[in-house]
Amino acid sequence: MTGFAARERQALAETLATIGPDAPTLCAGWRTDDLVAHLVLREGRPDAAAGIVAKPLAGWTRRVQNRSKKRLPYPGLVERFRSGPPPWSPTRVGAVDEAANVLEFFVHHEDVRRAAQDWEPRKLDQEHEDELWRRLRSGVKLMFRKVPVGVTLVRTPNQLTVVAKPATPLMVTVSGPVGELVLFCFGRKDAARVELSGDDTAVGRLQRATLGF
Repeated sequence: MTGFAARERQALAETLATIGPDAPTLCAGWRTDDLVAHLVLREGRPDAAAGIVAKPLAGWTRRVQNRSKKRLPYPGLVERFRSGPPPWSPTRVGAVDEAANVLEFFVHHEDVRRAAQDWEPRKLDQEHEDELWRRLRSGVKLMFRKVPVGVTLVRTPNQLTVVAKPATPLMVTVSGPVGELVLFCFGRKDAARVELSGDDTAVGRLQRATLGF
């Protein structure tokens, strides 16, 4: 079976090709041409991609990303992303691709979809939902390491749970379908259709907290 990351890559590429280079995204300050340039850089320029996670290198990453947009027109960037990583990339290996990209591609696809008017959540098949949940559970404690309150995620409708941050005097429960939980955990709080329950102070602190890797 084609991996979930590979499937989402093709779906995201198709959405990018359809919507064009100037559409908004949920990534602050980015339009779709910025997003696809980011995706291509992330896979093809590890020297420049370091700035994605290391703030001192963010300026270098931004300059390389902007040069990519100038050198290759938007349709070419989309096709480069669609065709997959370079031959030397570790993500050519299926298991590595899944680990690195299942959540990444899902979130960025929703960054494009949910910036448009009248969007609705996608209907994901059960296997895809289960894979998102498995990947989310494996990284959730790292994503919530700086959050000042305890957090439990509840996947509806089957009520599966994972403790994202161990209990403190203040505790919040975040409930919703797995795709919505993924988006919330990656900082797309305003676009995620989840329910927060708990002490008002705790909920407020969670809403203001920085989430993600």
